Amino acid sequence: MAHFMDLRAFILRARVLKLYRQALRMTRRAPVHARDELRQTVRAEIEKNRRCDDKQKIKFLISEGLQRLKGLDEMLDMTGNS
Repeated sequence: MAHFMDLRAFILRARVLKLYRQALRMTRRAPVHARDELRQTVRAEIEKNRRCDDKQKIKFLISEGLQRLKGLDEMLDMTGNS
């Protein structure tokens, strides 16, 4: 039996996947010795909340993820990895 999502769930899923792709792209800018660990951390964070169905919590997690990504971007800029 197929699982159908409503439009809001579909949009949230798309936002989560976009955040995940942005985070993986960001790991390419990290120093070579830290990339694998950073990728594993990104994956673990996504997997930890994979079964979450609470839309409010998902929105909060996306917001938190974007903030963390912004912080990582700023840190990589400061260290000269662009």
